[in-house]
Amino acid sequence: MDGLHFTLLYSKGILFPFKNQRLKTTGIKEERFCTAHHRSDPLQVFNHPHRLGANLLTKDYNSDQKVTVSTYSGAGVALTSTAVKKGGHSVGDVAAQYKYRNTLVDLKVDTDSIISTTLTFTDIIPSTKTIASVKLPDYNSGKLEVQYFHDHATLTTAIAMNQSPIIDVSTTVGTPSIAIGGEAGYDTTSGRFTKYTAGISFSKPDSSASIILGDKGDTIKASYLHHLDLLKMSSAVAEITRRFSTNENTFTVGGSFAVDHLTQVKARLNNHGKLGALLQHEIIPKSVLIVSGEVDTKALDKKPRFGLAIALKP
Repeated sequence: MDGLHFTLLYSKGILFPFKNQRLKTTGIKEERFCTAHHRSDPLQVFNHPHRLGANLLTKDYNSDQKVTVSTYSGAGVALTSTAVKKGGHSVGDVAAQYKYRNTLVDLKVDTDSIISTTLTFTDIIPSTKTIASVKLPDYNSGKLEVQYFHDHATLTTAIAMNQSPIIDVSTTVGTPSIAIGGEAGYDTTSGRFTKYTAGISFSKPDSSASIILGDKGDTIKASYLHHLDLLKMSSAVAEITRRFSTNENTFTVGGSFAVDHLTQVKARLNNHGKLGALLQHEIIPKSVLIVSGEVDTKALDKKPRFGLAIALKP
């Protein structure tokens, strides 16, 4: 992401990778704003203020038509079917998830005949999580990841299971109020680093901030989030992103407000003139309807973009 972002948004709070260190939150359900699984995102601890702002600026804004239906079998298998229409092209997938004791199995098949399989094992060794994944028929897509969690630290190592593996290592140390961390990727064939990132975050009950230096030092992002009321129903976020190689900045302002416990409205505007708005409503328990649109205020002759998404859960 290039540029500079200023955002006024609704927040649910901050989620840390440290064990048993989750801030209390109120308001609309958290899963609408944050990804439930943070696998392969080791910098989440100081990246989260940026992620929260980025999600609320981008999440659920679309110009497609999407329908998601989730069901649960008596055997404990969760099934999710998704269909998306993008222009004149339609795609879809069917995903299944099954949990048995400390093992989680994820399987997904899409319309391109790609079968994605993920096995997650928790506490094979105390305070660890082991994740093995592969996308068939590409047998070289296999990946093995091991995560270690401590009360004030995390360590993640991931390796691609092929003849030219890339090794990713990341670590984070800190407390709920301050944390620092970094990650790096190393190509064993070329002997070069594929990526390196470092960051720091600060958090208080009513605010949080982070600074991240990424893209091999080419991009810097600074984020600040502040809750505007005691119930945390409204929040303000400012995110600044600058890409040094292009000397480019982008400015975005946005807002999010919970009308009630079932309805949320959001809006965003950037310095390129792109204005977007979104309405999200829980039509029945756990089932959500989202209507979004975007217009280019600097080119009003262009057709506005509209999107519709429906997620149905039992």
